[in-house]
Amino acid sequence: MLTLKGEHIYLRALEPEDLDFIYTIENDEQVWEMSSTQTPYSRFLIKQYLENAHKDIYEVKQLRLVICSIDHAVLGLIDLFDFNPTHNRAGVGILIAEKENRGKGYGKEALQLMIDYGATHLRLHQLYANISEDNLSSVKLFESQGFTKIGVKKEWNLVNNIYKDEFLYQLVYVH
Repeated sequence: MLTLKGEHIYLRALEPEDLDFIYTIENDEQVWEMSSTQTPYSRFLIKQYLENAHKDIYEVKQLRLVICSIDHAVLGLIDLFDFNPTHNRAGVGILIAEKENRGKGYGKEALQLMIDYGATHLRLHQLYANISEDNLSSVKLFESQGFTKIGVKKEWNLVNNIYKDEFLYQLVYVH
């Protein structure tokens, strides 16, 4: 049976206690480029979001899980988005919040758990990821987990008055 627990981390559902963590993440301008966000979020809106986070992925078409270390420290977030049960696909995004926790394998382990979850529980046929051309650590992470670059969206995102390409990565499950 699949578990959302790995060797060094586990994935869990959002809790009301995550308000401050989510507020910090969603209002970090350095993260906005990855999430295509342009404006800050209020605590009120994030509180409402958390109150609805229990809704089923089949209803809201997304799933956000918290990445925690085995000693329960909150490390980051992993999301499934644009879930499409008709075509058995979803997008996936991941963020390890603090720079000092990056490069330690937490993201790799979380992504593998989500890949397994997608196959086993959601019966996905494929996952995809959108990665900025200059996000080399994400390119390395997704390629290490079997994702293949299948396209380049030229000058896709405007960041600090510079257009950046975005890579489209895909993992097609072998059943």
